[in-house]
Amino acid sequence: MVENIIVFSLTSCKSLTAEIVKYLGINEGKIEVKHFADGEILIEPGESVRGKHVFIVQSTCNPVNENLMEVLIAIDACKRASCRELTVVMPYFGYARQDRKAKPRQPITARLVADLLTASGADRVVCIDLHATQIQGFFKIPTDNLTAMEMLGQYFRNKKLGDVVVVSPDHGGATRARKLADCLHDAPIAIVDKRRQQANVAEAMNLVGDVEGKDCIIVDDLVDTGGSLLGCINILKERGAKDVYCAATHGVFSHNALDKIRDSNVKEFVITNTIELTEEQMATVPNLKVLSVGFLLAKSIEAISNNKPISDVYNLFQ
Repeated sequence: MVENIIVFSLTSCKSLTAEIVKYLGINEGKIEVKHFADGEILIEPGESVRGKHVFIVQSTCNPVNENLMEVLIAIDACKRASCRELTVVMPYFGYARQDRKAKPRQPITARLVADLLTASGADRVVCIDLHATQIQGFFKIPTDNLTAMEMLGQYFRNKKLGDVVVVSPDHGGATRARKLADCLHDAPIAIVDKRRQQANVAEAMNLVGDVEGKDCIIVDDLVDTGGSLLGCINILKERGAKDVYCAATHGVFSHNALDKIRDSNVKEFVITNTIELTEEQMATVPNLKVLSVGFLLAKSIEAISNNKPISDVYNLFQ
Protein backbone atom coordinates (compact mmCIF):
# COMPACT_ATOMS: atom_id res chain seq x y z
CA MET A 1 0.00 0.00 0.00
CA VAL A 2 1.43 3.35 -1.04
CA GLU A 3 0.15 6.71 0.12
CA ASN A 4 0.94 10.34 -0.50
CA ILE A 5 3.01 9.73 -3.61
CA ILE A 6 2.72 10.94 -7.20
CA VAL A 7 4.32 9.19 -10.18
CA PHE A 8 4.97 11.40 -13.21
CA SER A 9 5.97 10.23 -16.66
CA LEU A 10 7.83 12.53 -19.04
CA THR A 11 8.32 11.52 -22.69
CA SER A 12 10.64 8.49 -22.85
CA CYS A 13 8.85 5.95 -20.61
CA LYS A 14 5.12 6.43 -21.20
CA SER A 15 4.18 2.75 -21.45
CA LEU A 16 6.50 1.70 -18.64
CA THR A 17 5.08 4.33 -16.28
CA ALA A 18 1.53 3.23 -17.10
CA GLU A 19 2.52 -0.28 -16.08
CA ILE A 20 4.19 0.92 -12.88
CA VAL A 21 1.15 2.85 -11.64
CA LYS A 22 -1.09 -0.10 -12.49
CA TYR A 23 0.97 -2.34 -10.22
CA LEU A 24 0.91 0.36 -7.52
CA GLY A 25 -2.86 0.76 -7.81
CA ILE A 26 -2.72 4.54 -8.26
CA ASN A 27 -3.44 7.01 -11.04
CA GLU A 28 -0.57 8.46 -13.03
CA GLY A 29 0.20 12.07 -12.12
CA LYS A 30 -0.85 14.77 -14.57
CA ILE A 31 2.03 16.69 -16.10
CA GLU A 32 2.41 18.71 -19.29
CA VAL A 33 5.62 18.68 -21.33
CA LYS A 34 5.98 21.36 -24.02
CA HIS A 35 8.81 21.71 -26.56
CA PHE A 36 8.96 25.13 -28.17
CA ALA A 37 10.14 25.87 -31.71
CA ASP A 38 13.53 27.12 -30.54
CA GLY A 39 14.18 23.96 -28.51
CA GLU A 40 13.29 25.29 -25.06
CA ILE A 41 11.26 23.04 -22.80
CA LEU A 42 8.45 23.90 -20.37
CA ILE A 43 7.12 21.36 -17.87
CA GLU A 44 4.12 22.02 -15.64
CA PRO A 45 2.63 19.53 -13.17
CA GLY A 46 -1.13 19.44 -13.66
CA GLU A 47 -1.91 18.77 -9.99
CA SER A 48 -0.66 19.80 -6.58
CA VAL A 49 2.53 18.15 -5.36
CA ARG A 50 2.74 20.04 -2.06
CA GLY A 51 3.82 17.70 0.73
CA LYS A 52 3.94 14.69 -1.64
CA HIS A 53 6.73 12.28 -2.48
CA VAL A 54 7.17 12.75 -6.23
CA PHE A 55 8.64 10.04 -8.51
CA ILE A 56 9.68 11.16 -11.99
CA VAL A 57 10.16 8.30 -14.48
CA GLN A 58 12.42 9.06 -17.42
CA SER A 59 15.20 7.22 -19.27
CA THR A 60 17.85 9.47 -20.78
CA CYS A 61 17.95 7.61 -24.08
CA ASN A 62 17.81 9.08 -27.59
CA PRO A 63 17.32 12.05 -27.78
CA VAL A 64 19.60 12.01 -24.75
CA ASN A 65 20.00 15.73 -24.13
CA GLU A 66 16.31 16.58 -24.54
CA ASN A 67 15.31 13.78 -22.17
CA LEU A 68 17.92 14.89 -19.63
CA MET A 69 16.74 18.51 -19.75
CA GLU A 70 13.14 17.36 -19.28
CA VAL A 71 14.17 15.62 -16.05
CA LEU A 72 16.07 18.64 -14.73
CA ILE A 73 13.23 21.04 -15.53
CA ALA A 74 10.61 18.70 -14.04
CA ILE A 75 12.65 18.44 -10.83
CA ASP A 76 12.88 22.22 -10.60
CA ALA A 77 9.14 22.62 -11.19
CA CYS A 78 8.21 20.10 -8.49
CA LYS A 79 10.67 21.44 -5.92
CA ARG A 80 9.41 24.98 -6.45
CA ALA A 81 5.88 23.63 -5.97
CA SER A 82 6.87 22.40 -2.47
CA CYS A 83 6.98 18.63 -2.94
CA ARG A 84 8.17 16.89 0.21
CA GLU A 85 10.66 14.59 -1.48
CA LEU A 86 11.65 13.88 -5.06
CA THR A 87 12.99 10.63 -6.51
CA VAL A 88 14.18 10.36 -10.10
CA VAL A 89 13.52 6.89 -11.52
CA MET A 90 15.94 6.69 -14.44
CA PRO A 91 15.80 3.11 -15.79
CA TYR A 92 18.52 3.89 -18.35
CA PHE A 93 21.17 6.37 -17.18
CA GLY A 94 22.58 8.12 -20.26
CA TYR A 95 26.23 9.24 -20.39
CA ALA A 96 27.15 6.33 -18.09
CA ARG A 97 29.79 5.03 -20.50
CA GLN A 98 31.83 8.21 -20.00
CA ASP A 99 32.64 7.27 -16.41
CA ARG A 100 36.41 7.88 -16.44
CA LYS A 101 39.19 9.60 -18.36
CA ALA A 102 40.22 6.89 -20.81
CA LYS A 103 42.73 9.29 -22.37
CA PRO A 104 43.91 12.86 -21.70
CA ARG A 105 41.47 15.79 -21.86
CA GLN A 106 38.33 13.67 -21.79
CA PRO A 107 35.32 14.67 -19.65
CA ILE A 108 33.69 12.44 -17.06
CA THR A 109 30.09 13.09 -18.06
CA ALA A 110 28.60 10.44 -15.79
CA ARG A 111 29.76 12.57 -12.85
CA LEU A 112 28.50 15.74 -14.58
CA VAL A 113 24.99 14.28 -14.98
CA ALA A 114 25.05 13.14 -11.34
CA ASP A 115 25.94 16.68 -10.28
CA LEU A 116 23.19 18.15 -12.47
CA LEU A 117 20.53 15.89 -10.96
CA THR A 118 21.71 16.70 -7.45
CA ALA A 119 21.98 20.45 -8.07
CA SER A 120 18.50 20.60 -9.60
CA GLY A 121 17.01 19.23 -6.38
CA ALA A 122 16.65 15.45 -6.66
CA ASP A 123 16.65 13.70 -3.27
CA ARG A 124 17.20 10.17 -4.59
CA VAL A 125 17.97 8.47 -7.90
CA VAL A 126 16.91 4.96 -8.91
CA CYS A 127 18.61 3.33 -11.91
CA ILE A 128 18.84 -0.15 -13.39
CA ASP A 129 22.18 -1.79 -14.19
CA LEU A 130 24.47 1.21 -14.38
CA HIS A 131 27.29 0.70 -16.87
CA ALA A 132 29.70 0.82 -13.91
CA THR A 133 28.45 0.33 -10.36
CA GLN A 134 30.99 2.89 -9.12
CA ILE A 135 28.85 5.63 -10.69
CA GLN A 136 26.75 5.44 -7.52
CA GLY A 137 29.70 7.14 -5.83
CA PHE A 138 29.36 10.16 -8.11
CA PHE A 139 26.16 11.13 -6.28
CA LYS A 140 25.94 12.91 -2.95
CA ILE A 141 22.36 11.69 -2.54
CA PRO A 142 21.04 8.14 -2.02
CA THR A 143 21.27 6.12 -5.23
CA ASP A 144 19.73 2.70 -5.82
CA ASN A 145 21.29 0.71 -8.65
CA LEU A 146 18.74 -2.01 -9.31
CA THR A 147 19.62 -5.01 -11.43
CA ALA A 148 17.62 -6.99 -13.97
CA MET A 149 19.86 -10.06 -13.63
CA GLU A 150 17.47 -11.90 -11.30
CA MET A 151 14.61 -11.26 -13.71
CA LEU A 152 16.68 -12.44 -16.68
CA GLY A 153 17.81 -15.44 -14.67
CA GLN A 154 14.21 -16.36 -13.90
CA TYR A 155 13.36 -16.14 -17.60
CA PHE A 156 16.19 -18.45 -18.68
CA ARG A 157 15.54 -20.89 -15.83
CA ASN A 158 12.00 -21.28 -17.12
CA LYS A 159 13.37 -22.14 -20.58
CA LYS A 160 15.02 -25.19 -18.98
CA LEU A 161 18.11 -25.11 -21.18
CA GLY A 162 20.42 -28.10 -20.99
CA ASP A 163 24.16 -27.63 -20.76
CA VAL A 164 24.46 -23.84 -20.55
CA VAL A 165 27.41 -21.43 -20.33
CA VAL A 166 27.07 -17.73 -19.51
CA VAL A 167 29.39 -15.62 -21.65
CA SER A 168 30.75 -12.17 -20.87
CA PRO A 169 31.55 -10.15 -24.04
CA ASP A 170 34.58 -8.58 -22.32
CA HIS A 171 36.64 -8.79 -19.16
CA GLY A 172 34.78 -5.94 -17.50
CA GLY A 173 31.49 -7.84 -17.62
CA ALA A 174 32.74 -10.96 -15.84
CA THR A 175 31.05 -10.00 -12.56
CA ARG A 176 27.74 -9.51 -14.36
CA ALA A 177 28.13 -12.89 -16.08
CA ARG A 178 28.83 -14.56 -12.75
CA LYS A 179 25.71 -13.00 -11.26
CA LEU A 180 23.52 -14.40 -14.04
CA ALA A 181 25.34 -17.75 -13.81
CA ASP A 182 24.51 -17.90 -10.09
CA CYS A 183 20.84 -17.39 -10.99
CA LEU A 184 21.16 -20.41 -13.30
CA HIS A 185 22.28 -22.75 -10.53
CA ASP A 186 26.01 -21.97 -10.72
CA ALA A 187 26.43 -22.38 -14.46
CA PRO A 188 30.00 -22.03 -15.78
CA ILE A 189 31.11 -18.81 -17.46
CA ALA A 190 33.29 -17.92 -20.43
CA ILE A 191 34.90 -14.59 -21.33
CA VAL A 192 35.51 -13.11 -24.76
CA ASP A 193 38.80 -11.25 -25.08
CA LYS A 194 37.59 -8.10 -26.86
CA ARG A 195 39.75 -5.22 -27.99
CA ARG A 196 38.09 -1.92 -28.82
CA GLN A 197 39.88 -0.01 -31.56
CA GLN A 198 37.66 3.10 -31.38
CA ALA A 199 34.24 4.23 -30.07
CA ASN A 200 31.40 1.95 -31.22
CA VAL A 201 33.90 -0.37 -32.94
CA ALA A 202 35.10 -3.55 -31.25
CA GLU A 203 36.83 -6.69 -32.43
CA ALA A 204 36.42 -10.03 -30.66
CA MET A 205 39.85 -11.65 -30.46
CA ASN A 206 39.79 -14.79 -28.32
CA LEU A 207 37.71 -16.89 -25.94
CA VAL A 208 38.48 -18.04 -22.42
CA GLY A 209 36.33 -21.03 -21.48
CA ASP A 210 34.74 -24.14 -23.01
CA VAL A 211 31.55 -23.71 -25.06
CA GLU A 212 31.70 -26.67 -27.43
CA GLY A 213 28.32 -28.37 -27.76
CA LYS A 214 26.77 -26.08 -25.15
CA ASP A 215 24.01 -23.46 -25.17
CA CYS A 216 25.51 -20.03 -24.59
CA ILE A 217 23.97 -16.89 -23.08
CA ILE A 218 25.89 -13.69 -23.84
CA VAL A 219 25.05 -11.13 -21.16
CA ASP A 220 25.79 -7.41 -21.13
CA ASP A 221 24.37 -4.25 -19.61
CA LEU A 222 23.54 -2.65 -22.97
CA VAL A 223 23.72 -3.15 -26.71
CA ASP A 224 24.36 -0.12 -28.89
CA THR A 225 25.44 -0.73 -32.51
CA GLY A 226 25.58 -4.52 -32.14
CA GLY A 227 29.15 -4.81 -33.43
CA SER A 228 30.50 -6.41 -30.27
CA LEU A 229 27.54 -8.77 -30.22
CA LEU A 230 28.22 -10.11 -33.72
CA GLY A 231 31.88 -10.61 -32.91
CA CYS A 232 30.99 -12.63 -29.81
CA ILE A 233 28.44 -14.74 -31.67
CA ASN A 234 30.91 -15.55 -34.43
CA ILE A 235 33.67 -16.66 -32.10
CA LEU A 236 31.24 -18.80 -30.06
CA LYS A 237 30.01 -20.52 -33.21
CA GLU A 238 33.59 -21.06 -34.37
CA ARG A 239 34.31 -22.77 -31.04
CA GLY A 240 31.39 -25.17 -31.46
CA ALA A 241 28.63 -23.54 -29.42
CA LYS A 242 25.17 -25.02 -29.92
CA ASP A 243 22.48 -22.33 -29.60
CA VAL A 244 23.47 -18.73 -28.76
CA TYR A 245 21.16 -16.51 -26.70
CA CYS A 246 21.79 -12.92 -25.76
CA ALA A 247 20.57 -10.96 -22.77
CA ALA A 248 20.99 -7.26 -22.05
CA THR A 249 19.22 -4.78 -19.81
CA HIS A 250 19.29 -1.77 -22.13
CA GLY A 251 18.58 -1.91 -25.86
CA VAL A 252 20.10 1.32 -27.18
CA PHE A 253 20.10 -0.05 -30.76
CA SER A 254 21.80 2.75 -32.69
CA HIS A 255 22.07 2.75 -36.48
CA ASN A 256 21.12 -0.67 -37.94
CA ALA A 257 21.62 -2.70 -34.77
CA LEU A 258 18.15 -4.27 -34.95
CA ASP A 259 18.81 -5.44 -38.51
CA LYS A 260 22.07 -7.04 -37.34
CA ILE A 261 20.22 -8.90 -34.58
CA ARG A 262 17.49 -10.08 -36.96
CA ASP A 263 20.03 -11.43 -39.47
CA SER A 264 22.42 -12.91 -36.89
CA ASN A 265 22.71 -16.45 -35.53
CA VAL A 266 21.14 -15.40 -32.22
CA LYS A 267 18.37 -17.83 -31.32
CA GLU A 268 16.79 -15.27 -29.01
CA PHE A 269 17.81 -11.80 -27.88
CA VAL A 270 16.29 -10.82 -24.53
CA ILE A 271 16.21 -7.19 -23.37
CA THR A 272 14.10 -5.15 -20.98
CA ASN A 273 11.97 -2.10 -21.67
CA THR A 274 14.19 0.41 -19.86
CA ILE A 275 14.39 1.94 -23.35
CA GLU A 276 11.04 1.60 -25.07
CA LEU A 277 10.83 0.27 -28.63
CA THR A 278 7.99 0.90 -31.04
CA GLU A 279 5.70 -1.92 -32.13
CA GLU A 280 7.07 -1.55 -35.65
CA GLN A 281 10.64 -2.05 -34.43
CA MET A 282 9.74 -5.16 -32.45
CA ALA A 283 7.73 -6.60 -35.35
CA THR A 284 10.76 -6.49 -37.66
CA VAL A 285 12.95 -8.58 -35.31
CA PRO A 286 11.25 -11.94 -34.61
CA ASN A 287 14.14 -13.19 -32.44
CA LEU A 288 13.81 -10.23 -30.05
CA LYS A 289 12.12 -10.78 -26.68
CA VAL A 290 11.29 -7.82 -24.41
CA LEU A 291 10.80 -8.29 -20.65
CA SER A 292 9.23 -5.53 -18.59
CA VAL A 293 10.87 -3.95 -15.56
CA GLY A 294 7.52 -2.42 -14.54
CA PHE A 295 6.98 -4.84 -11.66
CA LEU A 296 10.58 -4.42 -10.43
CA LEU A 297 10.27 -0.62 -10.42
CA ALA A 298 6.78 -0.61 -8.90
CA LYS A 299 7.90 -2.78 -5.99
CA SER A 300 11.02 -0.63 -5.55
CA ILE A 301 8.93 2.55 -5.44
CA GLU A 302 6.65 0.86 -2.94
CA ALA A 303 9.65 -0.11 -0.77
CA ILE A 304 11.13 3.40 -0.92
CA SER A 305 7.85 5.11 -0.03
CA ASN A 306 7.27 2.71 2.88
CA ASN A 307 10.90 2.83 4.10
CA LYS A 308 11.43 -0.87 3.42
CA PRO A 309 14.59 -2.59 2.07
CA ILE A 310 14.72 -2.65 -1.73
CA SER A 311 16.85 -5.81 -1.60
CA ASP A 312 13.74 -7.76 -0.59
CA VAL A 313 12.29 -7.07 -4.06
CA TYR A 314 14.71 -9.55 -5.65
CA ASN A 315 13.17 -12.38 -3.66
CA LEU A 316 10.14 -12.06 -5.94
CA PHE A 317 12.23 -13.41 -8.85
CA GLN A 318 13.57 -16.51 -7.12
